[in-house]
Amino acid sequence: MAAKKHPIFDTATTLGKLVLFLGVSAVCGVLVAGLMVPAVALTGNTATSSISFFDDLPDEMSVGTPAQSSKILASDGSLLATFYNQNRTEVALDAISPFMRDAIVSIEDARFYEHGGIDAKGLMRAMASMARGGDRQGASTITQQYVNNVIIQTLEANGEGEKAKVGGDKQVGDKVREIKLAIAIDKKYSKDEILQGYLNWVFFANGNYGIESAASFYFGVSAKDLTLPQAATLAGVVNLPSYYDPLANPENALSRRNMVLDRMFDQKKIDKEQYDAAVATPIELNVQAHKNGCATAVRAEYFCQYATNLILNDPAFGKTPADRGKLLDQGGLTITTTLNPTLQDAAQEQFNNFTPMDNNPDQVGQAIVSVQPKTGQILAMAQNTKLFPAEGQWGSDYNFNVDRLDAKGQSLGGAGGFDVGSTIKPFTFAEWLNSGHKINEIVDASVRKYPAGFPWVNSCGTTSGIYDNNYPGSKDLQNAENNFYQRLTAREGLYNSLNTATFATAAKLDMCNIQKMMTAAGIHLGEDPNQPYDLTNVSSLLGSGEVAPVIMASAFATFASGGVHCDPIALLSITNAKGDKFPVPSANCQQTIKPEVAAGVVSVLQEVLVRGSGFQIGIGLPSGAKTGTTNDSQQTWTTGFTKGLVTTSWLGSPEKKDRSNNGLLIANKRIDYVDGATYAGKAWQGYMKQVAGNFDTGAFDAPPASMVNPPVTAAPKTDAKDAAKPSEPAAEKKD
Repeated sequence: MAAKKHPIFDTATTLGKLVLFLGVSAVCGVLVAGLMVPAVALTGNTATSSISFFDDLPDEMSVGTPAQSSKILASDGSLLATFYNQNRTEVALDAISPFMRDAIVSIEDARFYEHGGIDAKGLMRAMASMARGGDRQGASTITQQYVNNVIIQTLEANGEGEKAKVGGDKQVGDKVREIKLAIAIDKKYSKDEILQGYLNWVFFANGNYGIESAASFYFGVSAKDLTLPQAATLAGVVNLPSYYDPLANPENALSRRNMVLDRMFDQKKIDKEQYDAAVATPIELNVQAHKNGCATAVRAEYFCQYATNLILNDPAFGKTPADRGKLLDQGGLTITTTLNPTLQDAAQEQFNNFTPMDNNPDQVGQAIVSVQPKTGQILAMAQNTKLFPAEGQWGSDYNFNVDRLDAKGQSLGGAGGFDVGSTIKPFTFAEWLNSGHKINEIVDASVRKYPAGFPWVNSCGTTSGIYDNNYPGSKDLQNAENNFYQRLTAREGLYNSLNTATFATAAKLDMCNIQKMMTAAGIHLGEDPNQPYDLTNVSSLLGSGEVAPVIMASAFATFASGGVHCDPIALLSITNAKGDKFPVPSANCQQTIKPEVAAGVVSVLQEVLVRGSGFQIGIGLPSGAKTGTTNDSQQTWTTGFTKGLVTTSWLGSPEKKDRSNNGLLIANKRIDYVDGATYAGKAWQGYMKQVAGNFDTGAFDAPPASMVNPPVTAAPKTDAKDAAKPSEPAAEKKD
């Protein structure tokens, strides 16, 4: 058997490697004090080529800001949800426990504050190992690790993780490049700046990047509050994150932690008493599960989804959807929204009384949304489903409260609205007043036939429709109560929600102007916000048009605010990790309806809760409302308001929009007839009683006397509360 050669000189290749490493070392030695290699080991050509190679390497590295998680906050600053692809929150060095700073230096780079970016002893040891064909040891200082983390994680954040080189993938040139960059970084930044950067970039296993994320995940504390045993545990993780992970490998983590404590004691970073106490302390984890995205939101997951869609659809946050998504996942955004947690929780609780998540076998949908008049702020947006429900619960991908698309045709995640029933009637009444008619003007609500060819006026198109039982498939116009087919005031027609009264007023108006009144209040179709409410068929006067609940709430807010319409808004402010501010959509508040017209409508809607179709759902405050029920109780509504808060409550079938709610299990019982006041109204009442007092509950302005115009001859008057039994409020029907 041939004699074995010395491993360093067994091949010319190995010798070449050694010469190359020593050559590079000589160059590095010029830049780093104390690192010198005898010239006898080099030939002139080797040294020259090595110096040239080293000089040609770049010495500038754009560190930038690491990918940071974004936060969506409620209006009070409480957390709703986080977004990230690298779970990281950057913190300043003084916001990191001194124990953590000392622990990481002790175990990873004891001479950190002494060297110039690379450690001569460690580097020589690594080169010798690599030249022998052994492992490519890191010999890495904290500065070198910082450089390495920046390179790798930046590639990963940019979707180029496959380009990252780790461990044995690195060649000599890669290592030398890191050395030069480390030297340059050490010249450019102070030691504390480098340590701060390192602790914010380094990976701690389980998807945690940076010390703040790791401290929160493993121990449920901020980085500044880490104790000595906790800090030593985390400092031990970074060497081999999966192997020393205290969650997956607690024994390995304990051994490594104690090694860290040994180093800290040897280097006089802690005293004997601290050391003994820390070593005797078991690793006690308080793991906080990762929460990433709206599905794991603390509350209001559908509102969260709506708010993020607003960002992902807006070019102000990036040229492409991919750019916007990257900003949301990596930009460290702080997104402050309009959501009021108190109102949100109160709204969500209402569903337990009617359609609880664990007892809703018929999958009846329910939603509540609140808007603040004069600001447009969406204060609550709740529904009785979850994006990812637990077993036995009903889930939905759709937000019941919002439009399906935005004005540019981009998804908002909404169900696209529902037929609104009689909640649309106040807008015909508003145009009645706007065109000069009076609140107490007599209308003939006895007329039930509107045959083909009836001369409806529509100056911007045509309006048709047949209510005449002489035509096949048609029938006469109907009210919920038979004794209301008579002459009465327009006021009585509205608060009793009489279909014949609505038609009698519309017959004297221009349909185009009714539509314009609806648009002035902000109403549009839920499937396409660019499309106004469609009045080409007279049945739409009774609510056969699909509108989203949040749009109905903002439309009624126009009345409550004296005719000032504000677009509903969900975003208050957005800043990135650097503090740069992004523009957020404006509520665009404008006076779109005459104040006296708004006051006239409000005066009658207040009577709905006293003697009209909602007489059972009053809240004991100056307030108004309108109930709504579509054909066969397929969709049921109540939208009501005080001076400071407007709320829409809806109950129906979101995915089977033509299904009746009559006979379905609601409030733990099945009843034959469900109208707008039955459950949607009761939910509205319970919610508003709980929260409306937190906002303006003052009296509304009265309409001018000239608008009221009491009739000379009193009209026959019969109130809904007299016509219906106390347990059966007057209800409206729509054909």
